[in-house]
Amino acid sequence: MKTHNFLFLALAATGSGISGGDRILIEFARRWGKDNNIIIYMTQEGLKMCKRQNLFGSKLSIQTVGKDFFLKNFFVGYFYRIFQGIKLGLTLKIKENTYVYSASDFWMDSLPAFFLKLKFKKVKWIAAWYQTAPNPLTGYGSFLYWLSQFFIKPLIKISADLVLVNNYEEKKQFSKLDQQGRVGVVLGAVNLTDIKKWLKVHVRKKKIYDGVYQGRFHPQKGVVELIDIWKIVVNKRPHAVLAMIGDGPLMEDVKKRISSIGLSNNIKLFGYVFDGSLKYEIFSRSRLVVHPAFYDSGGMAAAEAMAFGIPCVGFNLKSYNSYYPKGMIKVEIGNLDVFADAILRLLKDEESCRRIGYEAVRMIESSWSWDKRSEEIFKFITQNE
Repeated sequence: MKTHNFLFLALAATGSGISGGDRILIEFARRWGKDNNIIIYMTQEGLKMCKRQNLFGSKLSIQTVGKDFFLKNFFVGYFYRIFQGIKLGLTLKIKENTYVYSASDFWMDSLPAFFLKLKFKKVKWIAAWYQTAPNPLTGYGSFLYWLSQFFIKPLIKISADLVLVNNYEEKKQFSKLDQQGRVGVVLGAVNLTDIKKWLKVHVRKKKIYDGVYQGRFHPQKGVVELIDIWKIVVNKRPHAVLAMIGDGPLMEDVKKRISSIGLSNNIKLFGYVFDGSLKYEIFSRSRLVVHPAFYDSGGMAAAEAMAFGIPCVGFNLKSYNSYYPKGMIKVEIGNLDVFADAILRLLKDEESCRRIGYEAVRMIESSWSWDKRSEEIFKFITQNE
């Protein structure tokens, strides 16, 4: 097998949690790093994330850039990482036959890849574009994120050799490149190996959570609205309990909303939970998973819970046509009453809950393997050598 050279640019990776893009970076590097030379450039925060995820490979190395001191403040750290990325792109010397993978569309990852592509003509730039920011006027998105993509997208269209998106709908963002066969779709995946190992040695226990949520506490994810949805559920089922896994900028808003509408006994906040026994225990003891995102590139958080044989309720987003053809009850976007009704129907009808949960786990097992996904994308990247 031919050995390839990969350079991963992942300066955007930050915080104690792990985003979908971070997960893709880690799982691809974990597998490709067994037989190919991979160097990952990231901050100290990114290195800590990789260590928590036990990322290592015989031909894989991680190089850190910048100082932790400048990352303590979010805005200072954001622009500091952009500066470090530009510096890296302008000064780094690499082999001409290297694949440069910008792990996000953020400037600190995409700009150095752009500059390296300008400097080294035989370098192939693989640009990640895992979510298109919605128009900020919708109220769900960040103006800065939308503006960031507004300026970076033309550079990707002009200079990137390949683009990786998160669902088939997103391919429309790069229609010309797609017509040339240069846009690949990275559908989600979950760590099926670890989940199956855990399930083998743990006896099924009584369900104690009526619903579970996993994801960022961000306006995009509908986490505050989820509290209102659960209030409607509790009005019909007073003892219904929701487990919420995750953290983010809306954590305080979520806590205040829970307190203000009297749901302290009905919602348990776990914060960010790392992969492993505690998270799997929560999933295994939940009746269903709720995923009330208002916009989403696809998402892998719900799928991880669905791998435990539980159904999902979510809004009817276009990206879910390719992500969740089965296993998810999809309801009208933004309609909290209909969302709550779907939850209540599933909780009442145990047979439907089991049937849809069975469909969910079969779907996950058939096509959501990281081994399969990483192999597909590796072939897509190297097919025209």
